Amino acid sequence: MKENIVAIVGRPNVGKSTLFNYIAGGKISIVDDKPGVTRDRIIVNANWLNYNFKLVDTGGLDLTDYSVINEKMKEQITMGINMADVILMVVDGKNGITDLDRDLAHMIRKSKKEVLLCVNKIDNYTKDVNNIYEFYELGFDNVFPISSVNKTGLGDMLDKLVSLLPRESKEEDDLEITKIAIIGKPNAGKSSLINKLIGENRVIVSDVAGTTRD
Repeated sequence: MKENIVAIVGRPNVGKSTLFNYIAGGKISIVDDKPGVTRDRIIVNANWLNYNFKLVDTGGLDLTDYSVINEKMKEQITMGINMADVILMVVDGKNGITDLDRDLAHMIRKSKKEVLLCVNKIDNYTKDVNNIYEFYELGFDNVFPISSVNKTGLGDMLDKLVSLLPRESKEEDDLEITKIAIIGKPNAGKSSLINKLIGENRVIVSDVAGTTRD
């Protein structure tokens, strides 16, 4: 049976990795106030209400940055969107809608995928909930005020998420899987080796030391 896939996308520093870690149930993606920390697609098994799915974290998309690293990040984000059954687009409810949000929403609409718009950083619901309404401009019907930090609003959003998955995937017994860690000094070729072993460009390969962070 084909696995259900959910991708988290958004511009830099909207809280994607914090949301990813909550759904994944652990500190997997690096969370930092500095934009651009996450670069590669990070994929984990996740579960909500006995529905299993693959959860994909992606880097922050900046369509105005044409650096080599950012262009490769765009490729990873595009692959995440293309492989997904449902997309969680995360926006910043404190700072409001931006041109980057509009550009990304246009890119996502062209994919014809199911989308949940997660208006993050609604940390005080009574005070901040009205901040969500401007985001309806992006053209998505399913808009959820959430706070990844305070873990509020996430249950309703995840209930809707699993209702959109194309097929039911009941929880199965965990299989024993051998886990392998690849380590080494910067620029030794670790990412190239990983991509070769799994047969896809999962992690960015670059001559810039420190490209891989997660």
